[in-house]
Amino acid sequence: MDKSQSKLFQIGLILSVATILFNIAEGIVSIYYGYNDKALTLFGFGLDSIIEAVSAIGIFVMVKRIMRNPNSQRNNAEILALKITGTGFYILSAGLIISSILNVYLHKSPETTVSGIIISVISMAAMYILMKLKISVGTKLNSKPIISDANCTKVCIYMSLVLLTASLIFSLTGFRYIDSLGALGIVYFSFKEGKEAFEKAEGIKECSCEQ
Repeated sequence: MDKSQSKLFQIGLILSVATILFNIAEGIVSIYYGYNDKALTLFGFGLDSIIEAVSAIGIFVMVKRIMRNPNSQRNNAEILALKITGTGFYILSAGLIISSILNVYLHKSPETTVSGIIISVISMAAMYILMKLKISVGTKLNSKPIISDANCTKVCIYMSLVLLTASLIFSLTGFRYIDSLGALGIVYFSFKEGKEAFEKAEGIKECSCEQ
């Protein structure tokens, strides 16, 4: 590996660390405001962000391995991270489905969705920048793992869009059931990512996060 490639891989690692730190911060803030505002979509978005952080740790380990040996196979740490991630996504999906049904049955609605609007806009901006940088580095290195990590970041943008849409609709119309519908939108992406995480762990498919 020449110096230019090594430098690009280092940038890839920095981007992975940035993704981990941002997801953790985003998750904590979203869970806090989601709980206080009784906003299920925001709360679920926060939990998803924490799980995404675990997934990003797996990507970080993978990039480090590839830097050492481009032809090496997945190690136990990567596989464990994938299985933990997959399980987390499945549990989150089940919890959000149950919570959505209960919210509709009990006619519950958020107290406010202003926090969801602010968080989703910040998240989309940050994730878009990270995605573009990852694509640039991955393309220059012709690295499928880094490009696929960019695709995973793109999924975060879709989730932020779901959160923004649900939050805006409630803020503008007061339609109480939109929060539960938004949570189900998070479920769609969470379940899909959970399934893909287990497929990656079993070596069935590469890390693609394709939509």
